[in-house]
Amino acid sequence: MQVNTKAIVLTSIKYGDTSLIVRIFTLSDGIKSYLLRGILTSKKGKLKTAYFQPLLQLDLVASHKNKGTLERIIEARVSYHYQTLHTDIAKNAITFFLAEMLGNSIHEEERNEGLFNFIEASLQWLDSHDEFANFHLYFLLSLTRYFGFYPDTNNMDFLYFDLLEGEFIKSPSLNPILGGENLKYFKEFLGINFDAIHTIKLNKKNRQELLKTLILYFELHLQGFRKPKSLAVLNEVFS
Repeated sequence: MQVNTKAIVLTSIKYGDTSLIVRIFTLSDGIKSYLLRGILTSKKGKLKTAYFQPLLQLDLVASHKNKGTLERIIEARVSYHYQTLHTDIAKNAITFFLAEMLGNSIHEEERNEGLFNFIEASLQWLDSHDEFANFHLYFLLSLTRYFGFYPDTNNMDFLYFDLLEGEFIKSPSLNPILGGENLKYFKEFLGINFDAIHTIKLNKKNRQELLKTLILYFELHLQGFRKPKSLAVLNEVFS
């Protein structure tokens, strides 16, 4: 079946000496994996290696057999040309980190228009704004809404947040919890939008601790989730 769809690249892995296997989040069918034969050596083909950088936004014409095997891309073109995402060092570190987080979190081969539109718009926001140090924190927290474990915002005056139950609690439980100064910042991220993220003033230590907590939150709620390897690079860039 031939499909025309918007798509966001997640990962790209070398296959043999000449080919790539790419995992892509498509608007039409959710996660799809494609084999791009000979793309690393072909100079005249319609597909360019540069199209398959992490989080690039594409328009694809693809052949989907929908049998759980590697699919085929017939044509690809960039649908949104980033100005800064792959050239700014800090934004590039965020890009690789979020591509890995998304790749470890999204597994369904089914359409999820809300999630796709959120990721697409968020990346375009990041590309066009200069104050983005808290972007990845707010992005991950917002992402939980689409995965079904967004924090329950009742009882936000309570002193702790139970990471396993996803709710605020009066006193510590045996589950992993968030409290103290980092809970204050966590609450500040709830109920704002991207344009307000620069108003939350975090130092390096707070930002790293809150990010560590959010990754743990994903681990507790998503089966088979793996910690991103690019986290160390991200922490280095923001240190």
